[in-house]
Amino acid sequence: MADESQKQTSIHCLFYWAEKTPDKVYLTQPFSDGSTEDITWKQAADQVLRMATYLNGLGIPERSNIAILGKNSAHWILSDLAIWAAGHVSVPLYPTLNGDTAAYILEHSEAKLLFLGKMDGKADGWNDIRDHIPADLPIVSLPMSPRDDTPKWVEIIEQNEPAEPKLPDPDDMSTIVYTSGSTGRPKGVMHSFRTMIAAAHGLQQIFPVSNEERMLSYLPLAHVAERAAVETQSLYYGFHLYFANSLDTFQEDLQRAKPTLFFSVPRLWMKFYLAINSKLPPKKQKILFNLPVLNKLVKKKVLKQLGLDHCRAALTGAAPLSADIIGWYRNLGLELLEVYGMSENFGYSHANRPGQARVGTVGVTNPGVEHRLAEGEEVQVRSPSQMLGYYKNEEKTREDITEDGFLKTGDMGEIDAEGYLRITGRVKDLFKTSKGKYVVPVPIENRFNHPKAEVVCVAGANQPQPCLMILLSEEARADLDAGGSRDELEKELAQELDAVNRECEGHEKLAFAVVVKEPWTMENGMLTPTMKIKRNVLEDFYNRRMDDWFAQKKKVVWEF
Repeated sequence: MADESQKQTSIHCLFYWAEKTPDKVYLTQPFSDGSTEDITWKQAADQVLRMATYLNGLGIPERSNIAILGKNSAHWILSDLAIWAAGHVSVPLYPTLNGDTAAYILEHSEAKLLFLGKMDGKADGWNDIRDHIPADLPIVSLPMSPRDDTPKWVEIIEQNEPAEPKLPDPDDMSTIVYTSGSTGRPKGVMHSFRTMIAAAHGLQQIFPVSNEERMLSYLPLAHVAERAAVETQSLYYGFHLYFANSLDTFQEDLQRAKPTLFFSVPRLWMKFYLAINSKLPPKKQKILFNLPVLNKLVKKKVLKQLGLDHCRAALTGAAPLSADIIGWYRNLGLELLEVYGMSENFGYSHANRPGQARVGTVGVTNPGVEHRLAEGEEVQVRSPSQMLGYYKNEEKTREDITEDGFLKTGDMGEIDAEGYLRITGRVKDLFKTSKGKYVVPVPIENRFNHPKAEVVCVAGANQPQPCLMILLSEEARADLDAGGSRDELEKELAQELDAVNRECEGHEKLAFAVVVKEPWTMENGMLTPTMKIKRNVLEDFYNRRMDDWFAQKKKVVWEF
């Protein structure tokens, strides 16, 4: 009989729920033709064990590294589980990688096989990656794979009987997660089954989660945030997981899932906010939200339009989100909670608790986590989900882990008397002006809030003063392309710039704002897969224009 003590690792959890709730749907996968596939816990376990039989028959050495490449899908997770059930280690690759980086990871990890999933070459890197996959690397194609000349998941499942699972020891290495870092080659972060499941185990002590929850999986499963918040939690708690079909159907996918828990990143929370503003301007919102009778109905309608009217708690992480935007969501009735973590601690570090959130902070330490501030206000964390180290890079491991076991996060922070942590920026993001003064960009960026600005970046290393680069929202760019007037928008941006500067010290005051032409995307290398700006890439790209922009002596400069 299934009991809680059996949930030692994620693969143990699969068999726990397959026995306890065999006919309950675990995974719902939509397809481009409008159809969906439901996979129950029993079916999931059966498919995983049949694939494990196939893997066992290939003669791959024990504890080999096996790669997974593709957008999120039901079979991405089933592949992860099959790798573990066959006694191997999973190595996820971001679908938006360029070919050179994908080739590096496959070589560095010594991958013995590749599970190739949902890719189409449109909003991913397949067109570049496909020519960089080693010709002798065995491939298994998942449903929606771009390759039809390899063994296919569906056929393999039909042709093999279920294997006896090789249930791992919790301290066995489970996965190597390659960082999405903005500089240099990605590092392979090694995690064990114990470090992964510790995140789920700790969550149950601070937040009530049941097997009746629903979540939508759409952020890259190759990143620890989605792996921890969505995959691991769904396996631990046994709840229903839905997937998004495409960006065009995202709203429809959300409406299908009706998530009770929702995790997103600041760039997307900002996009949702801007989309609502384009339909219900802020001035009208202010009036409607203050009407005694109508305000609750209007707010509920907005949440329903977002697909979040069933959501009882939502998380934001991976990068800072403006306190004003968090406040806007909380005013709607959505308890948006900032959380904090890194690849190196499987995202398990800090969180705001329901009913106890302090907007602008990432909350307090999770159960079992310790934190402290070191020299230069760098945040250091010791977590039960801390990595085993960097794969084939002991020197970097020794550099990033202190002698007493704390991870050097590279983030700067402040800890208040109640233990709430506020992230104030990245140590490496600090830059000096030509006057020799240091500027910390993140707090300044967080103060700039305009309903048509999707994302901003403070730059200006070795310049007299910092400046601000603004990427307008898609709606605002489309309006300008259609002949909309710049004058009113320029006036508003200038006013917002003045408001920000009033709160800045002299050396931090922004000389001007630049409205940039080129969208910042993962595809052009300006965003990481979790949609954080690659500050060094942006600075390199725009540096050649700086002298010209300063020479214009305007408050708002247009690049187009």
